[in-house]
Amino acid sequence: MLGQLLGPGVRGDRIPGGAHHQDRRRPAGLDLARFADRLDRPVRAGQPGPRPVEVALAFVELGRHAVPGPLAETVAAAVLLTEPDALAERFLPRLAAGESMVTLAPEGSYALDGGAATTRLSLAPDGLRLAPGHAPARPSLDPARRLTPLLTGGELLSPAPPADRALTWARLATAAQALGVGLALLDRTVAYVRQRTQFGAPVGSFQAVKHRLADAKIALEFARPLVFGAAVTMSPADVAAAKTAACEAAYTTARTALQLHGAIGYTAEYDLSLWLTKARALRTAWGSPDECRTVVLNDRARPCG
Repeated sequence: MLGQLLGPGVRGDRIPGGAHHQDRRRPAGLDLARFADRLDRPVRAGQPGPRPVEVALAFVELGRHAVPGPLAETVAAAVLLTEPDALAERFLPRLAAGESMVTLAPEGSYALDGGAATTRLSLAPDGLRLAPGHAPARPSLDPARRLTPLLTGGELLSPAPPADRALTWARLATAAQALGVGLALLDRTVAYVRQRTQFGAPVGSFQAVKHRLADAKIALEFARPLVFGAAVTMSPADVAAAKTAACEAAYTTARTALQLHGAIGYTAEYDLSLWLTKARALRTAWGSPDECRTVVLNDRARPCG
């Protein structure tokens, strides 16, 4: 089922470099039509949609394969567009059919792939709006993440969208994606230090290198149960804790991977850069570590009972 959800693009190690640009509605390796179709099911015909655990499993693989595009934004947009029914009937069928690409951002923030999207949603103070257009894209740390300011105003779609619920889903998806990014970085670094030699021995045989990799592995494995535990509870505080742990683990692993790869790790043409840049970008997407920690602390500070 997971393979059917993600499509054939994630089953191999990589895809042709230009594939992402051939059809911007479907980010490389992900069939957005099938993905949105499953998110749309609670609205159409009363069919059961994907559970949060299924979304988390999918996004771990999307991160592991460095799939570009507005992935978490698609999840959050599907949540926002499920209410009311008229809104769902207007937008979700086209999204589910792969006829439109959606992106989402709070008003005044940057939307991912806003220039390629056909539906641009803006969370404004007065509700969910259909942005009338976008400004020129800005440079991004991750070249696969095109950041575009959305124009203000536009049609008011809903005065009271489920923004908090959408944010929780977006953070869960981002946490799972970051976990996959970290796992891919660790796997590639372990393989590299086994091949690279210094002083007549593989670099990976040195104790200091082993310790760095072990620390990264421990951080990722501690983050994994937090991500899937949060997918079970869908508590905003649990999801915020999972995002902090997963994104910090991925970021730590990225720094370790960069150091252990040496100069080749800084080369943009080297595949490692696909995951290095995503680890940094996902760290602050849909809530910085400080913002997520604040959610957790505020939840713990509330009186019980």
